[in-house]
Parts: sequence; C-alpha cells; structure tokens
Amino acid sequence: MSLFVYPSDHAFEQALSALQEGGIVAFPTETFYGLAVDPENDQAISSLYTLKKREISKPLSLLVPNLKNLSSSVRSIPLPYKKLISVFWPGPLTLIFPAHTTTSSLLTGGGDTLAIRISSNPVAQHLCELWGKPFTATSANISGEPALVTASEVHDLWGDQVSFILDGGEAPGGKGSTIVRCVGKEYTCRILRDGVISVKKISQALPLNYIVCKS
Repeated sequence: MSLFVYPSDHAFEQALSALQEGGIVAFPTETFYGLAVDPENDQAISSLYTLKKREISKPLSLLVPNLKNLSSSVRSIPLPYKKLISVFWPGPLTLIFPAHTTTSSLLTGGGDTLAIRISSNPVAQHLCELWGKPFTATSANISGEPALVTASEVHDLWGDQVSFILDGGEAPGGKGSTIVRCVGKEYTCRILRDGVISVKKISQALPLNYIVCKS
C-alpha cells in the first residue's frame, strides 16, 4: 500500500526553481517516480538522457497540466482520443500524438510523435499546474532497470545528480501507464505498452467500430 505525502509550498518552489535553471526534478506519479526537465531546454534534455543512460533514439513522454495546454502542444488530437481522454484522464493512460514541427527532436527520438498524459497524482498535477506548461515524465530509473517508487530510492541511486527530489511519499508501483496509439481513419488503436489500464477497458471506452489490439 502506497503512503502518500503532500510536499510543502517551499518544496514546490524549489522544484520549480530547479526546472527553470535547467535541472532535473524527481517527482511522484500515479505509477512510479518520474524525472522532469524543461522540454524546451535541449541541454536539460541531454542531461536527462545521460543520467538515465537512455538511447537518444528513444523518445521521452510528457505531462501537460490541462487540455488547453495539450492543444497547443500537438498538431492534432485524433478523434478516438477525445473519448479516451474523457474517460481516463487524469490517469495512467499515455497517448501518442503528432508532434509540432517545432518540437525538439531530442524529445521525439528523431520521430514525429509525442507521448503525453495528464497525471492523476496530486503532487505531479500541482507541479505541472504551477509550471504552466509540459515537462518530461520519463520514469526515474536507469534505462532497462526497474522504476523507482520512493524519493529515498531516487536519492540512493543518483544523489545530487538530480537537482531536486519532490517527496510525495511512496508511489503505487506495479505497472506503468498504458501507452496507446490510434491511427487516423483506420479505426485501429494499438496498445504499445500494456499498463494499469487494461486492453478490455480501452475497448469498452471506444465505439464498436474501433479495433483495439496489442502492437
């Protein structure tokens, strides 16, 4: 059972200051701890890849504070996403959107899509609202190793290599967010990663003419 802790106002201020200065901030989500950097700061993104020992070809996911911010962050919102968003956001559902041409290729791994969700964790959501725009939400781990569920685990792994750790207690752990990509007018939604939200629940939320399958 996870143990939730809500940080002080001062802790949020320190986290925001670290983001503004190009640092890496660890924070709790509805699944694991995540790592936030400013997605408009290429140096911060590069530092994040280095910290995680992550291949530069692997894209990073983002959190957005609200739907208005989502609309300004992507080129379009595929029609089936509107139903999935209404049912599962805020929550552990990551959707793949067409990225703006101005989006840093470091975020997309050289591709043309962005993985985005709105977090249901109150600490993550409040930090995102205070920030007022997207930040990265990649899991707090060395690439390929288990994701971390407490602030102390993050500190034990990286120490002061992370600019600030926003302690929100123990994250639930278990599975990560479910990742879905729906393809235009083909009425096909592919589960790119099986996560907290089951294939069955995704299928039930969509009209019958959509096919939901595992990639």
